[in-house]
Amino acid sequence: MFRNRIFQIGLLLTVLVVLYFIFFDGGGSGSSGNGSERIDPESYRRQVTEERQKKDEYFRTNSASPLSDKAAFNGLTYYAPDLTYRVSARVEPFADKSQKLIIRMTDGSEEVYTKYAHVAFSLEGSVHRLLMLQHDGNLSILFRDATSGKETYGGGRYLDVEPKEINNNRVVLDFNAAYNPYCAYNPDYACPLPPAENTLPVAIRAGEKYVDSH
Repeated sequence: MFRNRIFQIGLLLTVLVVLYFIFFDGGGSGSSGNGSERIDPESYRRQVTEERQKKDEYFRTNSASPLSDKAAFNGLTYYAPDLTYRVSARVEPFADKSQKLIIRMTDGSEEVYTKYAHVAFSLEGSVHRLLMLQHDGNLSILFRDATSGKETYGGGRYLDVEPKEINNNRVVLDFNAAYNPYCAYNPDYACPLPPAENTLPVAIRAGEKYVDSH
C-alpha cells in the first residue's frame, strides 16, 4: 500500500512537470516556435531570406548605411535560417525599474542603460540567462557567444526585442535575427559592448556572420 502511494505521487509529479513545460515553458525551441504556434520551416526560411535581402539593399543604397564603399558591397554573410535558435524565453523583470548599468562603447566612451529584465531560455540542453537592456525606449540584448571573434564579430552581436512581443512574462528570442553593430563595418561608429554577464558558453550559429574586410 505504501509503495503504491509513493508510485502514485511520483506519477503525479511527472505529469505536473510535463504539463508545466507544455503550457508554461513555451515548448522550448524548434519548429513549434514559441510553443503555441506551428511554424513551417520552408515558409520561415523564405521570410528570413527576404528580410536579409532587404537589409542588403538598404546597406547598398541608403545614405544612412554604415558602408563607406557601397560599390564594393556584395551582401552580408549569414548562417542558414535555423528554427533551433528561435527559443521561448521567460522574462524576469527587475523589481527596481531604476537600476542602471554603465555600458562601455567601442571608442572608449560610456553610455548609461537601464536594466530591464533577465531572459532565461533553454538551448542545447542547458538553461541560459541574458540581461535585456533598455535605452532610448528600445529593448535589446547585447551578447557574445562561442562564435565571437571567430565566425562572428568579436565585439558581439545584438538582438532587438519589441516590448509588445512580451506577454505574460514570456517572449520569443529569434537569434536568426541577431545582427552586427555598425562599427563592425565602419570604425567611425561607436557601438555599445555587451556586458560581461552576457557571454554565452555555447555557439549561436544563427544570424549575421562577420568577414573582416578592413
